Amino acid sequence: MSNTMECSVSWTGASGTRSGMGFVAETGSGHVVAMDGAPDAAKPENGGRNQAPRPMELLLAGAGGCTAYDVVLILKRGRHDVRGCTVQIQAERAEVDPKVFTRINLHFVVTGRGLPAAAVERAIHMSHEKYCSATIMLAKTAEVGTSFELRED
Repeated sequence: MSNTMECSVSWTGASGTRSGMGFVAETGSGHVVAMDGAPDAAKPENGGRNQAPRPMELLLAGAGGCTAYDVVLILKRGRHDVRGCTVQIQAERAEVDPKVFTRINLHFVVTGRGLPAAAVERAIHMSHEKYCSATIMLAKTAEVGTSFELRED
């Protein structure tokens, strides 16, 4: 397995006019993801059309997917009866460019049967300290916090 990843991102413009701020990413695994910017009332030519997620939203979604994957896998490997995992993410960004994330909170809602809170807490900790490259990378600029709740299924 290679340690490299590839992705191609292309500006889509708007109906051949080459205005707007829409982009399409094609991942190395062959999947396509649309992105768009927020509309800009002051300079419409510089804004997006709000037709897809913002790139920074996708960055948060990727981090959430990365850590949820870890948590579910760790719990399954521990032979726990995990049946669902949702990560609710809230983030704050710097007010000046580059508007990096400065604070991120990931709240896990983990559903299962007889899941010990200690096992869920351990899985989240392991993800954020050892396995989740996305949240570990984001922690270089942001304070990353976690919380969780258990729901019996």
